[in-house]
Amino acid sequence: MPPSRDLQGARDAYRNRDPKASVAAHSRRAEEKHQQQHGQYLKSAVYGGLDGIVTTFAVVAGVAGAELNAGIVLILGFANLIADGLSMAVGDYLSTKSELEYEKAERERERWEIENYPKGEKRELVELYVEKGLNEEDAQTVVDIFARNKETWVEVMMVEELGIVRTDESPLRNAVVTFLSFAVFGLIPLLAYVVARILPYLQFDTFVVAAALTAATLFALGAVKVRITGRNWLKSGLETLAVGGIAAAAAFLVGRLLGGFA
Repeated sequence: MPPSRDLQGARDAYRNRDPKASVAAHSRRAEEKHQQQHGQYLKSAVYGGLDGIVTTFAVVAGVAGAELNAGIVLILGFANLIADGLSMAVGDYLSTKSELEYEKAERERERWEIENYPKGEKRELVELYVEKGLNEEDAQTVVDIFARNKETWVEVMMVEELGIVRTDESPLRNAVVTFLSFAVFGLIPLLAYVVARILPYLQFDTFVVAAALTAATLFALGAVKVRITGRNWLKSGLETLAVGGIAAAAAFLVGRLLGGFA
């Protein structure tokens, strides 16, 4: 049976400090597992996209600062899209896989300890709850209740002792989402140069257009990021825009300073 609450609704209620909405959210049934998966892939998409657009526009800004031709922008930009995108995807895959392997190993260890030394495991959990503020008698009562079901006991030990929450993340799916997001958003700073190459009769400042497209996308990604962080969308959007702008300005200045070596 799904939990008797709407997790996203509860988050929105907290963000808006709306007690009535919080009551309504806790009264609605929702598939929380689906929401967690949605949030998990949203995180990979947003952060993959941010990395993609920032690093690619840094390449564009560096080349523009060095006053090199547009062909260099396209070569370096697309090379960055593929190489850095694959690097991020592989990193995401390996880190997620390592986390899952660590979680599995620790869960097996906790299960073995419960089976072979239940008294010691109970004592550990009682001490943890006493540290959290329960008196020893109440802590012992709570632990005795958990201990009636071994799997529940294992899960409680994982969370309380190790801070590990069960996850159903897929390393491969995370990697694919990260790569696609990196590639799609990383393409945005290059669009003006691609259009200028395909349609040479169109006259416009490619760098200015690329900068405008990048700025708008950075702000949008920062605003969407609040679905993960729970922050104010305007502040998050402006912050992301500022960070991306600093990176681009640094790349532009480096390109300008070193342009004479090209």
